[in-house]
Amino acid sequence: MLTSVVSFFQKGGPFMYPILLVLAIGVAIAIERYIYLTVSRSNNRRMLGKLMPLLQKGDFQQAYNLTAKSKSAISQMLSQGVARMKSATDRDEIETAMEESMMETIPRLEKRTHYLAMFANIATLLGLLGTIIGLIKAFTAVAQVDPSMKAEILSTSISVAMNTTAFGLMVAIPLIFIYTVLQTKTTEIVDSLEMATVKFANLIMQRKNISGS
Repeated sequence: MLTSVVSFFQKGGPFMYPILLVLAIGVAIAIERYIYLTVSRSNNRRMLGKLMPLLQKGDFQQAYNLTAKSKSAISQMLSQGVARMKSATDRDEIETAMEESMMETIPRLEKRTHYLAMFANIATLLGLLGTIIGLIKAFTAVAQVDPSMKAEILSTSISVAMNTTAFGLMVAIPLIFIYTVLQTKTTEIVDSLEMATVKFANLIMQRKNISGS
């Protein structure tokens, strides 16, 4: 198996190396982003589980103290909401404060993920370019050999040239799949932050109504 892989790679020509480099960079980004998003989602859920009982009781000061010590996205967002609550006159001001914090968080969640789609396109194009250059060399070589050997040499050369396209697609397809997975995880986190904003604002208005009554 290993021998076949090595032989396939060697026959592909020099364009196999930049495609391999694209694969290595793409995998590194994918692993880093997957870990970051997974940890971020876990931290958000854990922090929300601690905050909701405090918010439901109306203990906003304790909630602020808890969020101020945490660096999770939801903590920073709710911390802004609690801080603005003291001076806010209506719900919109509190939601605006949290949305501003969320707008700072979203770029960190989406950071570098878009490179995976770009690398998938680069891998595909490098594969096609390698194949085209291989075919040009093949036809050039065939023109200089005995006519009886042209068919054999041409078929062999084309087979080798196609290796770069195959390898480029083998790199591009997983990168696109990983990109979709990461985009889905990012969307889920953003949706959870938006839901937390609505829940927090509802709790504040409920507490204010209770206090006012």
